[in-house]
Amino acid sequence: MSQPTIESILQEKRIFPPSSDFSRTAHIKSLEDYQKLYDQAQANPEAFWAELAEKELHWFQKWDTVFDWSNPPFGKWFINGKINISYNCLDRHLTTPRKNKAAIIWEGEPGDSRTLTYAQLHREVCQFANVLKSLGVKKGDRVGIYMPMIPEAAVAMLACARIGAPHSVVFGGFSAEALRDRLIDAQAKLVITADGGWRKDAIVPLKPQVDKALADNACPSVENVLVVQRTQQEISMQTGRDHWWHELQKTASPNCPAEAMDSEDMLFILYTSGSTGKPKGVVHTTGGYNLYTHITTKWIFDLQETDVYWCTADVGWITGHSYIVYGPLSNGATTVMYEGAPRASNPGCFWDVIEKYGVNIFYTAPTAIRAFIKMGDQHPKARDLSSLRLLGTVGEPINPEAWMWYHEVIGGGKCPIVDTWWQTETGGIMITPLPGAIPTKPGSATRPFPGILADIVDLEGNPVADNEGGYLVIKYPWPSMMRTVYGDENRFRRTYWEHIPPKDGKYLYFAGDGARRDEDGYFWVMGRVDDVLNVSGHRLGTMEVESALVSHPAVAEAAVVGKPDEIKGEEVVAFVTLEGTHQPSEELANALKQHVVQEIGAIARPGEIKFTDALPKTRSGKIMRRLLRNLAAGQEVSGDTSTLEDRSVLDKLREGN
Repeated sequence: MSQPTIESILQEKRIFPPSSDFSRTAHIKSLEDYQKLYDQAQANPEAFWAELAEKELHWFQKWDTVFDWSNPPFGKWFINGKINISYNCLDRHLTTPRKNKAAIIWEGEPGDSRTLTYAQLHREVCQFANVLKSLGVKKGDRVGIYMPMIPEAAVAMLACARIGAPHSVVFGGFSAEALRDRLIDAQAKLVITADGGWRKDAIVPLKPQVDKALADNACPSVENVLVVQRTQQEISMQTGRDHWWHELQKTASPNCPAEAMDSEDMLFILYTSGSTGKPKGVVHTTGGYNLYTHITTKWIFDLQETDVYWCTADVGWITGHSYIVYGPLSNGATTVMYEGAPRASNPGCFWDVIEKYGVNIFYTAPTAIRAFIKMGDQHPKARDLSSLRLLGTVGEPINPEAWMWYHEVIGGGKCPIVDTWWQTETGGIMITPLPGAIPTKPGSATRPFPGILADIVDLEGNPVADNEGGYLVIKYPWPSMMRTVYGDENRFRRTYWEHIPPKDGKYLYFAGDGARRDEDGYFWVMGRVDDVLNVSGHRLGTMEVESALVSHPAVAEAAVVGKPDEIKGEEVVAFVTLEGTHQPSEELANALKQHVVQEIGAIARPGEIKFTDALPKTRSGKIMRRLLRNLAAGQEVSGDTSTLEDRSVLDKLREGN
């Protein structure tokens, strides 16, 4: 099962209107209501966002100015407003009946579980905020978080936000080298980790990776390491630097008032892959991000007071930040965290969690859905999934066949599906159905969220006709937009704002995705147009993987492309030329795959290594990855090859394929 093609999309005519039962109780009840909100936001964006900010959030001090775009592309929202996202996620619920409501329901991989009410979570966060303070962490200090999917990960994030220390969460599947690079770039003062985490019936060692990242004083800014005892295996603890979470937590005071943060104070840095080797530190600030994640969670997932909501992402990615932690908790919702993943020993584990906790809203990736299809219908059909009322997808475009399976087998034909398009850089969901208002089409993210002015244009910035492919852009700033690339304002301008030149002084945000809009105004996202791969919903820069391969002594040069994969969406395929006397072999291919895992992490492991004497290049020396993508996918090489320096290279690759 593949990602959507242009042909399949143009032929997709099925449409699914919301049921009258769903619409009747929804926050946004009809297409007319959606259109009214959208028109209102378009006519006066500042008034639209200001009204929501005042109504939906707690502010210690109201802003002076709603929006400042005097120095584009550097926008500011709610200038001089004072706010704290940890307060909005916790303290304000304690004076309501939500005080004793479940905030986080956690299910561990080996079968253990915990539930934290809002009162209990507030206490844990305040205690841990005081632990951070006791170790010298102050407002503005960056804190690295490298953890499994356990409640302490959310506690750590909320505690950092409480005292104004920006966090930088690194996905626990990344290698020591990838962790080290991110800690150095963010100049982290402290690292929070665990002895290990559970993943597919095995322990993933985390503390040993931190030790490796910090070895030989590689990250001189890091002064302390806090360690959660999760898997109980033996680890080394460096005296003076390393501390057990539980030992410091039990003696910490549960009183820690939330710091009044400026709306534009940095909330976190999150690293995302780029088309050059070095990951980009995406900077998000406090007020606008809090508002946007709050209102998108409320309207898109149609959150009701009694809902049990589950997003299956990891907190190491933006989806976990916005739609496991900050968005749901700001709304006072019950959010599920799951440490595990579907695996051979328990292919029905997701359905077990839904049945056990009566999950009402389920948000997962097309990659997972394709894997479930392969595992067979018998697993979901053996569980009671009747509690579900809304489904969602995130991370990549979903093909219509997978959408229909999700709708029929998991949703029983009754649950709306919110197919969401957004990015680390956007902070929150940008194009999506509102489930009580917008009829859905399998494979389409449908319409922009109110306040989001999306368009599809050519490289000159001119809008293209209906059903013509082009570049997806956003024409006006929004509250949760990234503010910059940490430490590199030029890269921020170059990557997002200069691909398509400003017209009449108006800047267009370049998303890096190709898309179409149909005659009903529905958006169909086709995937990346730059050199970024989307593997199982995770973005990987081709340059990152190529750099890892070239760092191996046997490799002279490498080019990495994506090959369509029915489970992962894309699989990494590497074309490699060897140094000197090294010869191609299966052993070397396996060694190179393992080397990439060592350098980046298991998500970057190439599915195939193809050895070649040379790579197809233009006369100016640029590798023609487009041709390699054709070869990797087993397709006929198409398009212009006139700039190819040596046609025999392509012919040899064809023969070897």
